[in-house]
Amino acid sequence: MLVDGPDRHGPSDAARALQRRAHRAIPGGAHTYAKGDDQFPLNAPPLLVRGEGARVWDSDGNEYVEYGGGLRAIVLGHGHPRVVDAVQRAIAEGTNFARPSVLEVEAAEDLLAFLDRPDWMVKFTKNGSDANSSAIRLARAATGRDLVAICRDQPFFSVEDWFIGTTPMDAGIPSAVRDLTVGFPYDDLDALRDLLADRTVAAVVMEAAKYDDPSPGWFEGVRRLCDDTGTVFVLDEMITGVRWPGRTAMGHYGIHPDLATYGKALGNGFSVSAVTGRRELMELGGLDHDRPRVFLASYTHGAESTGLAACRAVTAVGMETDIGAGIAARGEALRARLNEVSRAHGVEEHFFAWGPGQVLVFVTRDADGEPSQVLRALAMQELIAGGVLGTSLVMSLAHGDAEHALTVAAWDRAAAVYARALEDGPDGLLHGHPTNQVWRRYN
Repeated sequence: MLVDGPDRHGPSDAARALQRRAHRAIPGGAHTYAKGDDQFPLNAPPLLVRGEGARVWDSDGNEYVEYGGGLRAIVLGHGHPRVVDAVQRAIAEGTNFARPSVLEVEAAEDLLAFLDRPDWMVKFTKNGSDANSSAIRLARAATGRDLVAICRDQPFFSVEDWFIGTTPMDAGIPSAVRDLTVGFPYDDLDALRDLLADRTVAAVVMEAAKYDDPSPGWFEGVRRLCDDTGTVFVLDEMITGVRWPGRTAMGHYGIHPDLATYGKALGNGFSVSAVTGRRELMELGGLDHDRPRVFLASYTHGAESTGLAACRAVTAVGMETDIGAGIAARGEALRARLNEVSRAHGVEEHFFAWGPGQVLVFVTRDADGEPSQVLRALAMQELIAGGVLGTSLVMSLAHGDAEHALTVAAWDRAAAVYARALEDGPDGLLHGHPTNQVWRRYN
């Protein structure tokens, strides 16, 4: 039974005390910027204590329907039995060894079968940043070039300097490193052609899609340009892998990259990621070649068993059912219901659910149609008060009719307040600070 949401003016004194402890011990109070206090309104629960399915509980005992769990990593739901059973068995048999384990081989074979790339190879890591940086190192070694071209319309590729140096948060990164990464716009073959013309780019790095599909021929064009210029095509599937209908973006869109990276949903919240790709490239990080050796990926915990066991469980479920298609159908149904509520309140052009069902988000615009962090905070405030927590509407297979009904009720509450804010302004309605962008130079 869902209990009442927290008081709209804020969590308990005990929860605030926990929050202060977090800020004393952790820069920013969280180990991930997207989970920071600046991303949520004042009444958001400072700390969570557990999750089950599509629900989470905070330190005050309040229960919420959660969206965007694990930064889009949770695709089966918290505590999914098959994942938990696989991980528990792996823990009992030892988590890290002096030599490779059989589990490493089994997980690698399972992932390649899931990707429908039996002739490829895979190297496991613990987070997506490592996988993408390993792909960049391979591409530079294979081509003898230094520059990396990233799709500048996509928000994140790595915590490493080669990417963070392109963001407003580039403090501490040498200009010489920043100069080695260049950008290109999504779905613009002419711009990419111009960028690759002088054959100085080692790799083109991009996601398949964020929300909208590209123009017909985009992926084929990227593949052709990379072939023509000897550039390595790296497909970042951190979000699309497992979560997209057809198992992956490669399968959904028919993309043929040289290297592809995976993480997030691959372990349903457990730490596991992978760089995968064509054998002739991946083998540069192995022992069967006579070229200069590439330090591809070598981590103390790269083959730690809990992540690999979780990966095997997720890919097993994904071989039996199209996880992404199931989530997409749920998301599309919820989008229709929420936008019907917004229309009923006359705010359908300002507060609405948007995007494909598998990565559903909500949009907050002011009376002039401009994006508004103040109104975003107000909407989130009211959703939280109604028992719905999240910076998006990205869901898992655990989100069912009951969760959707509660979300619709909370959305109705938020839309009513939103209409008042558009009419009279948010003063007196928003209790606390607006939300903010992660990518900003100053606090």
